[in-house]
Amino acid sequence: MTGHMAAHMIAVAIAAPLIALGLQGSRYDPATLVPRLATPLAAALVEAVVVWGWHVPALRRLVAHAPAWLAIEQAMFLAAGLLLWSAVLAPRHRAAGVAALLVTSMHMTLLGALIGLAPRPLYMHHGPDALADQQLAGVVMLLVGGIAYLIGGLAMLGRLLQPREGAPA
Repeated sequence: MTGHMAAHMIAVAIAAPLIALGLQGSRYDPATLVPRLATPLAAALVEAVVVWGWHVPALRRLVAHAPAWLAIEQAMFLAAGLLLWSAVLAPRHRAAGVAALLVTSMHMTLLGALIGLAPRPLYMHHGPDALADQQLAGVVMLLVGGIAYLIGGLAMLGRLLQPREGAPA
């Protein structure tokens, strides 16, 4: 489970923001392709539904037994992450982008804590170390997911609070 969680975190917290930066302002920028969903708070809600939804035990079992569902899951993680990062990086949404990233950091931290602190395995896993593997996966989500969005939100907040050129001090 830890390896799967690492792949998920790479998709939403590393690949998605880098791809969003690369697409920013292009005709392929999700912020311009799906403008109704590409507002920071709407995108954060979509991302939360995708992340929490795929962590429901019944869907985890489906993914564990069918490689096609694993591909769909990872594609949805990447798409939701790309939508979120594209929305928050859009210059017109700076304040809402900060809020969306900080809220996303909180829900990633909460889900990671729930997975990592569960007293029993929540997901089907074979082997004697099922709980330890789940706990480590929760820590990966909590640290990578929670911290990536927190750093992004705080960096954007810092830029938002800087005085603008030509503005009175």
